[in-house]
Order: sequence, then C-alpha cells, then structure tokens
Amino acid sequence: MGASKNPHDDISEVLLDEAKIAARVKVLGAEITAAYPGNDELVLVSVLKGSLVFVGDLMRAIDRNVRIDVMEVSSYGGGNTESSGTVRILKDLSGTIEGRDVLIVEDIIDTGITLNYLTNYLAGKSPRSVKIVTLLSKPARRVVEIPVEWMGFEIPDKFVVGYGLDFAERYRNLTCIGVLKTEKQKA
Repeated sequence: MGASKNPHDDISEVLLDEAKIAARVKVLGAEITAAYPGNDELVLVSVLKGSLVFVGDLMRAIDRNVRIDVMEVSSYGGGNTESSGTVRILKDLSGTIEGRDVLIVEDIIDTGITLNYLTNYLAGKSPRSVKIVTLLSKPARRVVEIPVEWMGFEIPDKFVVGYGLDFAERYRNLTCIGVLKTEKQKA
C-alpha cells in the first residue's frame, strides 16, 4: 500500500511536534557550543539522508565555527524496516578530519550497529575527538551500546518518520516526528 497524497494522513500518532523539536535542538546547540570552547573548527558529520534536517537546524544553534561533511551509510535495504546488520559506506567524507574535533550528527539510534561501525571507522582517520549527537534514541532495540554525548529524545519502539526520517524515501518533509501507520509500512 503506497503513501497517501497528504503524508500527514499516514501518521497514526505524533510523538514530537515541530515546537518541541525546535526547542530541544536549541538546547543541544547551546550544550555543544559550551563543550567546545576553543577556536578550532568543529566538523559536523551528517549521516545521510535522515539527519539532513537535524544537522541544518543544529548547525544554526551552535555558536561557533563549524564545517559540514556528509557520509551515507546503510544497514537497511529498500523498503525494509529492520536493519540487515551489515553496514556499507555508500558515500565517504569529502575532507580530512585528522586532528579535528568531529561530531557525528545522527537522526536515530536504533540497534547501534551502524553508529558503532561509523564511530570506529572515523576514529581510524586520526581525529582529535569523535562524539555523537542524535536526535532520537530507541533503547529497546539496542544491540550495541555506544557512548552518546547528546540526545534529543528517547522514544518507544515504534516506527517513526518525519523531520528527515523516512520510509521508502517518503515522509522526510514532515515537520513533526510521527508513528507511521502499520499498513503503510509495506513498500
């Protein structure tokens, strides 16, 4: 069953509305600013495609010089809602991170497999530090525990879309984060 013409019609429950997300992103930006008091540029590594909206809002809430780079990493395939457990880098960094402070910007931590792989991969590129900020954490599904310095919201084990998160490349444009109706979770 495909997506409805209006993506809001496919949401069974709004978990986080636009105002709540914006307020939390502002707080995260202030906390990150305080954690990096030096003059060195902070490298934000956005994990495509889901974190694009989050990194855009977050970088404007950080009061210091930042550089943006992107990576595309996948452990999902097609319209699957479950991780395959195999991580692939589809797009690597464009610039060097050697000797720099790196902040991985993730949309959601589910099993932790992808982010664990990515953290180790980036650490191998000799940065000064690698830390993580995630908008959402779903601890009920965690397989690999990873240190997360900043987290927006902890959510229940429900399939969510919106604010950059998708299902089959749909729903990213929703300004809220909502639970996708079960019947819409089929490609």
